[in-house]
Amino acid sequence: MRDIRILTLNIWNRLGPWEERLVAIREVLEAESPDVVGLQEVITTPHGDSLDQSKAVGAGLGYEVAYGRSHGEGFSFGNAVLSRWPIVRSEVTILPGGEGSEPRSLLFAEIASPAGRLPFFVTHLAWRFHEGAVRQGQVRAIADTVAATVAGISPPPLPAVLVGDFNADPDADEIRYLKGLTALGQPRCVYFADAFAVAGDGSAGATFSKANPFAATLREPDRRIDYVFVQRFNDDVRGEPIAASVSFNRPVNGVFPSDHFGVSATLRY
Repeated sequence: MRDIRILTLNIWNRLGPWEERLVAIREVLEAESPDVVGLQEVITTPHGDSLDQSKAVGAGLGYEVAYGRSHGEGFSFGNAVLSRWPIVRSEVTILPGGEGSEPRSLLFAEIASPAGRLPFFVTHLAWRFHEGAVRQGQVRAIADTVAATVAGISPPPLPAVLVGDFNADPDADEIRYLKGLTALGQPRCVYFADAFAVAGDGSAGATFSKANPFAATLREPDRRIDYVFVQRFNDDVRGEPIAASVSFNRPVNGVFPSDHFGVSATLRY
């Protein structure tokens, strides 16, 4: 068995004091030293200042990087994967949306980990409170994409990991669908283990919180909306979440890393 450390964070694109936040993000990454990282709200600008936030976050820390665009005109806004191990390939799937909703995508990276091929997915769902129906369509598309992708990897890979900013609390139907608690009108259920629910400290684990001054101005309720999921365990229980915690939840030199807190999880493979 081998433990794989996973981390996810919505980096809040380049809003707020980006340069100071970048220092804070990198300091936490160095301290926690995860094996694989999923990032959301990642911007690249191929012209002008040539910003590439995924490379800026991982620079010099020993990570390979894969990036997946969701939208943007004159820039790219999307998701990224940072991996200590080789990224064999990556693919982007555009997710279904709704009228007025921002385009969203799912980034897949096939990672050659020491424990075996790891299918790793990172996403960022529709953000508005009333867009639950949009998010439900998005998680159905994600579940279908994960199943089809995993089925195409030979020999059979490790249980897939799905991380990101789902913009929905644990009681929302879109999260309950991923956890096998509702079929959302589909002929069958799926199951992804919520690492924090399985192996967290029993707290609410809020990742969008008024304790963070970058989030406090919105006056939204504290809630857990960022997740590390692992697809149903293999028969030998590979992929079991054995630890999970909220991360990026303290200021570094007086600056919080993002408007979100992140989630760190250890999965036993």
